[in-house]
Amino acid sequence: MFENLEVFEKRYEELNQKLYDPSVLTNQSLYTELMKEHKTITPIVEKYREYTKACNSLQEARELMDEGGIDKDLKEMAEEEFQQARADIDRCTDELKILLLPRDPNDDRNVIVEIRGGAGGEEAALFSAVLFRMYSMYAETKGWKTEILNLNETELGGYKEISFMITGDGAYSRLKYESGVHRVQRVPETETQGRVHTSTATVAVLPEADEVEVEINPKDLQIDTFRSSGAGGQHINKTSSAIRITHLPTGTVVECQDERSQYKNKDKAMKVLRSRLYEAELEKHDAKIASDRKSQVGTGDRSERIRTYNYPQGRLTDHRIGLTIYRLDDILNGNIEEVIDALITADRAAKLQNTIDNQSEERD
Repeated sequence: MFENLEVFEKRYEELNQKLYDPSVLTNQSLYTELMKEHKTITPIVEKYREYTKACNSLQEARELMDEGGIDKDLKEMAEEEFQQARADIDRCTDELKILLLPRDPNDDRNVIVEIRGGAGGEEAALFSAVLFRMYSMYAETKGWKTEILNLNETELGGYKEISFMITGDGAYSRLKYESGVHRVQRVPETETQGRVHTSTATVAVLPEADEVEVEINPKDLQIDTFRSSGAGGQHINKTSSAIRITHLPTGTVVECQDERSQYKNKDKAMKVLRSRLYEAELEKHDAKIASDRKSQVGTGDRSERIRTYNYPQGRLTDHRIGLTIYRLDDILNGNIEEVIDALITADRAAKLQNTIDNQSEERD
């Protein structure tokens, strides 16, 4: 089943040699590219070697069991080794199937996260601020860097919308399942009678796009400057440092007013625009592959309600996989690893089942 994995092992050894080559060490872009490839195939090679070792142990134990004239204790030892090797082979086989699933090419990218208040007015804006805090605290636990790109704050400290970049190894692979509608059920600060209200916020997680991947013709851009607005800020309404960029062919509009410098705001806005256009191309591509869409935990559609945060019950429920956890305070403090791990596991299981189904159809 895994005969072709020898190709990975051969490539792994080639990469080990190249990464110590002085000509590669002095070429930063080539070195980075080879290191990424090395990191990607290392788990496959290590698991394949473990699988091969178990196969060899099985064969040796079988040969010993088939020998005549060996004493009882040695035969029992061989039988135990045989059973252990067979269990190791089954385990390695399952793990290799997961490792060999098609990998999302965007998994290693940084992300741009956009959170917008939905239904619920001021309460939705306050919930958006809670979500931003949750993601930024999670990023901190992973050693990732968070940078606000644009912020539209309300008088009560909520966010009508906020976009921010999270820079770190594998950020997209962990956060890509967060896109969708997040629903909160709690008693708003403005509620005098203690009634529980339901509000929503939408989250979009975009992989950061490189300049070479998204070509933007300057002639297709309409760039406007305006004075910053919103709650607070010493330079509010004093300088025209805020930037609005409109991509005319698609009608995509991006604003950035977080920095005092017009140049910095433009640079941040271009990052967001580039990532939005890149995501739009990805969605077109995904639409052509319906089977891939079916094998995903969530479609990433921002209109899809993916999760509920219920404050009175201290409960978080992820509707895509039926996961319920009763430690909401802990999760809102950035400890969302358990939720993300469950989503990744469910996604892999769904994709593996889809692969098995497709192979079965091909045989039929």
